[in-house]
Amino acid sequence: GAIAGSTGEYLQYLLPGILVMSVLFTTVYSGVALTTDATKGVVDRFRSLPIWPPAPLVGAVLGDSVRYLVAASVTVALGVALGFRPQGGLGGVLAAIALVVVFAFGLAWVFTTVGLLMRTPSAVMNGGFMALFPLTFLSSAFVEPRTLPALLEAFVEVNPITHLVTASRGLMEGTATAGEIGLVLATAAALTAVFAPLTTRLYRSKG
Repeated sequence: GAIAGSTGEYLQYLLPGILVMSVLFTTVYSGVALTTDATKGVVDRFRSLPIWPPAPLVGAVLGDSVRYLVAASVTVALGVALGFRPQGGLGGVLAAIALVVVFAFGLAWVFTTVGLLMRTPSAVMNGGFMALFPLTFLSSAFVEPRTLPALLEAFVEVNPITHLVTASRGLMEGTATAGEIGLVLATAAALTAVFAPLTTRLYRSKG
């Protein structure tokens, strides 16, 4: 079946996926916070100040990285308490957390763009969760792709979240390759390169 072996063995497989899921869902709140600020007039106040226009955006997204670190740390701590034992040691765990946070930084720009396009915080939250739920569940976070039907396996294999989970799992196990890590970093860079300028442009034109 898709899930076999002892619960301890499955925890070793599952924890990196839970780590990715817990952090990525947190990125939605970057967009929610921005929409809230826009509806309350905070964006207009920032735009009237003599500061670098994108400063509030960059500061908010960077500040959210602290939230990602907290979510990641709590997830790993709970996993260790339940019996998770990373073969890659502390260094592997820290590297996995760093990789997930870097990817989350790129994804957060997607939701800041959405946050400036949507009218209400609830719309951003609902839309973000509706997008992330299928992407995370149709990834390698919970089961091996090879155990899935062929059509689902094909989607899972090209899902960027699968690449993130695979690289994070590899870092925790001490088996990650440079190619796996590089693919995740390239995806994060691409998301940032596309959506950070788009968010900035929308922010400048807001109001």
